[in-house]
Amino acid sequence: MELRQIKYFIEVAKREHVTDAAMALHVAQSAVSRQIFNLESELGVNLFIREGRNVKLTPIGKIFLEQMEEAIKVIDNAKRQVREYLDPEQGRIRFGFPSSLALYTLPSIISAFRERYPHVKFELKQSSYRDLISGVAEGEIDMALIGPLPKQERKVKGDILFTENMVALLPSAHPLADKPLLKLDHLKDESFILFPKGYVLREIFDHACSQLGFHPKVSFEGDDIDTIKGLVSAGLGLTLIPESTLADSLPRSTAMLPVINPQVTRTVGIIIPSERQLLPTEKLFYHFIRDFFAVLNQFQN
Repeated sequence: MELRQIKYFIEVAKREHVTDAAMALHVAQSAVSRQIFNLESELGVNLFIREGRNVKLTPIGKIFLEQMEEAIKVIDNAKRQVREYLDPEQGRIRFGFPSSLALYTLPSIISAFRERYPHVKFELKQSSYRDLISGVAEGEIDMALIGPLPKQERKVKGDILFTENMVALLPSAHPLADKPLLKLDHLKDESFILFPKGYVLREIFDHACSQLGFHPKVSFEGDDIDTIKGLVSAGLGLTLIPESTLADSLPRSTAMLPVINPQVTRTVGIIIPSERQLLPTEKLFYHFIRDFFAVLNQFQN
């Protein structure tokens, strides 16, 4: 069994079409067909059901695909490890982050790291909370910035980098906008613009409200932090969002106020896989992030 055969097999299985797979691989269709035939002959089973020009995996083909995809990950990981062992400062990092940390926190980290290690390459992926956790666990990304830091997740572990407040963002014409701060229970009759149910920032806010015995009245929902800020700017309601999302500037026609009783917070951390060792470049970046925030927290305190 050759590595080339495995790669051809995976591409055909993914596209369910030999010609499309050949085009993606930049080889002749006959070459792909021949390698698939040789692979099936060696294994002694049919991996595909032929349906005209299309193909579909047989039951044993599906099992074989799962194993081969894992094998390719192991091989690619080994190649990366060798390259990065020779020079960690020339490696690559697949890094995930949520939208709520994309505007200020992520650029601060990346720009500071690249000043010291300009040749490290990044593959950045913005994703949802659960997808970031599963992405690290399944090896689709190497590590992720996340908030709040998850607890007792299989296959991942992490470190808290900092804790930040959730603050109220109101239209500047709102009657409460000139207050020095807001008590959360004073907002129980307000109309809120929030993330949809199932989003972790929504869960944090709903939990804080339930502690005071009320459920927030939701007038609009948005699945992106900029959308939510834009709706507040348009005067359609108020919201609670992480303070770091407003670090650079406030949206036009809005006011930001601290919230107390209770103070609503979230942890922000970094997660890495718990069942494999970090590669040299990953380890370089991981320790840089922890040191970066350790110094920042010390300075702020």
